Amino acid sequence: MRIKFVSFTYLLCILSYSPLVAQTASFKQSVPLVEDAPVAAGMSAERLQRIDQMAQRAIKEDQIPGLVALVARDGKIVYHKAFGFAEATSENPLQKNAIFRIASQSKAITSTAVMMLWEQAKFRLDDPVSKYIPEFENAQVLETFDESDSTYTTIPANKQITIRHLLTHISGIGYGIIDGDDRMRKIYQKAGIVDLYTVDAISIEENIKKLAKLPLHHHPGEKFTYSEGLDVLGYFIEVVSGHSFDVYLREHIFDPLGMDDTWFYLPKEKEDRLVDVQTKNEAGEWVTYQGTEYYDASYPVNGAKTFFSGGAGLSSTAKDYATFLQMYLNNGEYNGVRLLSRTTVDFIMANQLVDILPESDIAYGLAFGGTSEEEFRRGGVGSPGTFDWGGYFNTQYWAEPDEKLIGIIMKQTRGSNGDQTGWKFRILARQAVDD
Repeated sequence: MRIKFVSFTYLLCILSYSPLVAQTASFKQSVPLVEDAPVAAGMSAERLQRIDQMAQRAIKEDQIPGLVALVARDGKIVYHKAFGFAEATSENPLQKNAIFRIASQSKAITSTAVMMLWEQAKFRLDDPVSKYIPEFENAQVLETFDESDSTYTTIPANKQITIRHLLTHISGIGYGIIDGDDRMRKIYQKAGIVDLYTVDAISIEENIKKLAKLPLHHHPGEKFTYSEGLDVLGYFIEVVSGHSFDVYLREHIFDPLGMDDTWFYLPKEKEDRLVDVQTKNEAGEWVTYQGTEYYDASYPVNGAKTFFSGGAGLSSTAKDYATFLQMYLNNGEYNGVRLLSRTTVDFIMANQLVDILPESDIAYGLAFGGTSEEEFRRGGVGSPGTFDWGGYFNTQYWAEPDEKLIGIIMKQTRGSNGDQTGWKFRILARQAVDD
């Protein structure tokens, strides 16, 4: 009998070519984010202390109950501190490793997963989404609306919704409870669409197939309308990859990057690190926010734990999210693992909406908002190419490629409370550059 031997190297080549592996080993070998002295990254420790003063003042003035702030430069964490309290009704100090509901900061992670699949030539960005989710085949645009019973009439959309439309918020899909158009809010609520997250036993498949039957704000590709397009893409990822959306993110983004504190639903041992959503009552006191009839603020601890919102469902820490952003500043690589090619990162960052928003000061890429030359001249936001976004429960981030600088500020509040920490933090982090 003749035995055939296959070399170990050959087997590795076969495995690395597997279509199931989106991330790959990289010849580039950056080091993981670790804390270091500010001087090691060309930052002033004395100037960074201005962030301390700002945070302490904001808490004293009752703008916020607490915050976690992180600054990283050149792959080193030079500032990472917590201030205030994690719960409105206790004296428990907020910790640096506190977990926050990051809401719309989930969008960039979902977009990254989409582009990792695109790199495998699974689809074209201008493919109609109906090719993968047939329920979108006959999209309709809202024409008339009856306030008395929320019934409506429609006209056929003049073109198909594409993957690119969904990534850039020009599909015409609405956003239900946070939609700027009251008609669309009522239509979504009547249809039972989940906009943020739910504790009920609902899948993203059934939610998106229901959403596909509802009218659009406008014809696809004609206007910018902030939307649930990234939720649609969460289900799209399931269809294209053959994996549950949460599993795909875990295996291809979170585990490879070491983002052990980023989840749709927290493991039991991490639940005590979740920060309460807090709001002010009529007496002006901080209390725990309970949510509304449309969503339960006990997410992501309670409930059926079956719904994975690509647009708003994740919870994370400042350190984990900084790791994700550092991968982008490294042009798609982190600690020897490549998620995206440098060429793809350049493409993601390019302004996709020049024709749709020619006068906008914000440059919209495929995963982030970006700083334009005009916005840079106003000061305080970063040099051109800086990318950023925020979350519904008062979390913000930005990353500046020119300065290799990352800033993350995490709070967990609902409602307008005069909070000015977001814009102040951005200025104070940038003014600490000392090289």
